[in-house]
Amino acid sequence: MIVVTGAAGFIGSCLIGELNRKGLQEIIAVDEEERSDKKVNYSTKKIHQFINRNNFIEWLETNAASVDFVFHIGARTDTTEKSVAIFNELNLNYSKSIWNICTLHEIPMVYASSAATYGLGENGYQDNHDTIPSLKPLNPYGDSKQAFDCWVLEQTKCPPFWAGLKFFNVYGPNENHKGRMASVIFHTFHQIKQKGEMRLFRSHNPNYKNGEQLRDFVYVKDVINVCCFLMYEMPKSGIYNLGSGKARTFMDLASLTFTSLGISPKIDFVDTPEDIRSTYQYFTEADMSKLHGVGYSSPFHTLEEGISDYVKNYLIKEVIF
Repeated sequence: MIVVTGAAGFIGSCLIGELNRKGLQEIIAVDEEERSDKKVNYSTKKIHQFINRNNFIEWLETNAASVDFVFHIGARTDTTEKSVAIFNELNLNYSKSIWNICTLHEIPMVYASSAATYGLGENGYQDNHDTIPSLKPLNPYGDSKQAFDCWVLEQTKCPPFWAGLKFFNVYGPNENHKGRMASVIFHTFHQIKQKGEMRLFRSHNPNYKNGEQLRDFVYVKDVINVCCFLMYEMPKSGIYNLGSGKARTFMDLASLTFTSLGISPKIDFVDTPEDIRSTYQYFTEADMSKLHGVGYSSPFHTLEEGISDYVKNYLIKEVIF
C-alpha cells in the first residue's frame, strides 16, 4: 500500500489522482476530517482507506508491514501563522514520528520541504546538503521546514530511500480550499470574474518595480510527476529542489491568466499586507541541476502552458484533478 498524508489538500489530492491514473488504488489517505471544503478533492478518488491524521501514527506503527511507500505531503502551510507550537507539532514532531517508523520498518518515503527555507536567498537556492544548515527562513512555517530538514541530515539511521522536496510556488487545480494561501492565478481568475480586473501586491523594495517581483512558479502536474519518478526509480536519497528552474514575474502570472480567458489585462496594485511585508520573498529560483543529475529528464510546463491548462481545463470548468 501507498500512504499519502495531506490527502485532502492541494498537492496530496493531485498526487492520489495521478496514482489512480497509473492504476494504483491501494492507497491510505491521511488528513483531517473536519474540513468539508476539502472533501471534494478526494471524494471521487480510489483509495483503500481514509485515516484521520490524529490516528495515523498509531495506525502506521501497527500496519507498517503492509506499507510499500510513504508520501508525507501533509503540513501546516499558512505562512502567516505565528504559533511556533502548532508548527512544532504538525510540521516537525509529526514528521519525525513518520521518519522514525519508516526507518525502523524500512519503508521508503518522500516528504514535503519548502522553498520558504531559503528566506531572502542570501545563500542562493542550491539544494546542497552542506549549505542547508545555514539557511535563514523568514517565518515560523519556514523555520519548521528548515528544522526538519536539518534534523534529517543529522540522522545516521534512515529509511532505505528518502527524499525531501523543497516545493517552490506550486499552482494548479485542487487549491480551492486554500483561501488567502491559494496561488495568484486562482485569485486572479476569481477577481476577473467578479470585478474584471486584478490587484497585485505593490512592491515595497526599491530594487523591484510593481508587479516585477520574481518567483519560481511550478505547475502541480510537474510536482506529482517528480513524486512518482522518485517512487518508481528511488535514486540517490537527499533533499531536492522542486521548482520550474525559471523565475517569472507576478505581472506575467496575472497577464497570462487574462490571456487564457481571452481578456485584455487590467491590473492595478495594492499595498502588501503588513503582516507579511517584512517577510516577503522578492525573488526565488530553484537550481534544478541536482534532480536532473539523478535522472529526471521530463520537461516541465512553461508558465504559459501551465496557466493555460489550469484556467481552461480546471478553473473555467470547475473541476478537480
